[in-house]
Amino acid sequence: MKKMISRRDFLKVAGISAAALGLAACGGSGTSTAASTASTATSTGSSAAASGSAVTLKLGFSTNEEDPRAKGAKQFAEEVAEKTGGAVEVQLYPSGQLGGDADLINSIALDSGTVDIIITDASNFATYDAKMGISALPFQFETFDDAWAFMDSDIEAAAEEGLLSQNMRVLAHYCNGFRCVTNSKGPINSPADMNGLLIRTPENPVIMATMTALGANPQPLSFSELYQALQQKTYDAQENPIPVIYNNNLFEVQEYLSITNHIYSGMCFTIAESSWNKLSADQQQIVSDAAKASADYDRELNEQQTNDLVSALEEKGMKINSPELAPFAAATEKVLTDNADTYGDLLDQLKAWKEAR
Repeated sequence: MKKMISRRDFLKVAGISAAALGLAACGGSGTSTAASTASTATSTGSSAAASGSAVTLKLGFSTNEEDPRAKGAKQFAEEVAEKTGGAVEVQLYPSGQLGGDADLINSIALDSGTVDIIITDASNFATYDAKMGISALPFQFETFDDAWAFMDSDIEAAAEEGLLSQNMRVLAHYCNGFRCVTNSKGPINSPADMNGLLIRTPENPVIMATMTALGANPQPLSFSELYQALQQKTYDAQENPIPVIYNNNLFEVQEYLSITNHIYSGMCFTIAESSWNKLSADQQQIVSDAAKASADYDRELNEQQTNDLVSALEEKGMKINSPELAPFAAATEKVLTDNADTYGDLLDQLKAWKEAR
């Protein structure tokens, strides 16, 4: 069976320099500005909320401030400031200012101090623990409700257990949406239209395997570098959810959008365990509750934008089609079968969970 290889041992040898190089390489975003900081709350917080030393938490993500995850993060920062009486300050770093998705994960795993909290696709963590790819297996979910229920299930929790020993504690699950293909060549009506397409993906083994199964040529690239790469036609295509495509102006550099919905991207709101341990018990409870509340807000925004922005993309000039998805699902079945040993009984649990829905 084909297996996904963990990079954890490599990074332990590479050490902090790997995170530093990743951070230096990610500075291409046109929207990189000074970090936005949540307003400090007044002293009306309860004594329990304010107990513990003052702490500053740096929260990083790859997309810009229009993305639902950015708005959810802002709500999180404000709630934490209010309920801790300003004792915990959350600073927001959008647009890959602290690194692309892979860099952010590496920084937490290496405990580099670059970032304390990240919001990124659950399956991006599969480079550390291959079981984290289970939520992103192709064509597993048809609705937001089903996808969200799975992300909050015991199956996903079991997949996340291996992260804690690697300095990663998942507090909540944001929504990135259903991924769709855009390109500059023509409409994608069948898997045959994907053949040879040079497509940008995140550094994500499940997404890359899915694109390979469809006949494309996936090459990973930091999201902060994507717009320029598409503008320069270094890549033919990319794949992302509708809100990401619209909010990051990818319609300016891609002509065709195909509603493939090939993968649902659930995101992990993850804090470094070392940062978590700096918080008092009261502060931990506030941070955990605020993370879950902000995830609910993010999900609501993402679903709304997904429903509303397809027509907006059409108005921006994109040529949009909705292909029959059965051939795509059939072509990607081997992503599950080739990696069955990786997921073990989690695949059986996923199947039983879906049958019970």
